[in-house]
Amino acid sequence: MLRCHTPPQCARAPLRHHGRWESPPAAAPAVVVRCARGAPQVSGIEAASPGHAAVTAALAKAEGGDARPSLAERLRLGNLLEDGLSYKESFIVRCYEVGINKTATVETIANLLQEVGCNHAQSVGFSTDGFATTTTMRKLGLIWVTNRMHIEIYKGDVVEIETWCQEDGRIGTRRDWILKDLANGEVIGRATSKWVMMNQNTRRLQRVSDDVRDEVFMHCPKAPRLAFPEENNGSLKKIPNLSDPAEYSRLGLVPRRADLDMNQHVNNVTYIEYTSRYN
Repeated sequence: MLRCHTPPQCARAPLRHHGRWESPPAAAPAVVVRCARGAPQVSGIEAASPGHAAVTAALAKAEGGDARPSLAERLRLGNLLEDGLSYKESFIVRCYEVGINKTATVETIANLLQEVGCNHAQSVGFSTDGFATTTTMRKLGLIWVTNRMHIEIYKGDVVEIETWCQEDGRIGTRRDWILKDLANGEVIGRATSKWVMMNQNTRRLQRVSDDVRDEVFMHCPKAPRLAFPEENNGSLKKIPNLSDPAEYSRLGLVPRRADLDMNQHVNNVTYIEYTSRYN
């Protein structure tokens, strides 16, 4: 699990995966998604789904632009599913994304989850500037920020990730992921996260208005669909407060310019990297 408060209250946060690593770790962990020689290959390049193409064309026409899919859209190994309520994309873990134990790092998996979530938002017509915002959100200067994330990875090679978002109370939304081995369809990992809405100018949290809810949740499953449907699963555990004094700590940590994303705040994946860098 990863928990991040709105800046400047951000602090080191615990992360948990199937390998039983919990913050603060004794050594940098990695999830078991192997970058192996002879890993199954993805045959061909999958074009964007008809639903994705229709959304792209409609938006482009409305804005007086080119209705043809971009090169990035044509090369991307992802598409909306038939019901339009979830998105699936395939990835090959590259050699520079693995750690010393030859498995994909936690940061790699978290970045893939973030990437497929962003591509899902773009495929349903949200802004393509990286903020995944609706028309109303842009008018009001609102963005989404991660509040909590729980990741469990079991094994795998070439991964296929499916994601969807759902309503989660009046102040936010949740996004879930299912990771499968592309070779045999076996579930190799699951993840869930909670997101809250923040005003980009004031940096204050804000309730999701009815207008934004209508724009966002029309693309979400109406019935609850959970990556962790089991009772008393690990994603429901309360994150304990950081005790003082902590068993492991590092004072004076100052974010680097490279740690900031296009939202001009420390990216949620960077906090995971902090826990492995300063342990």
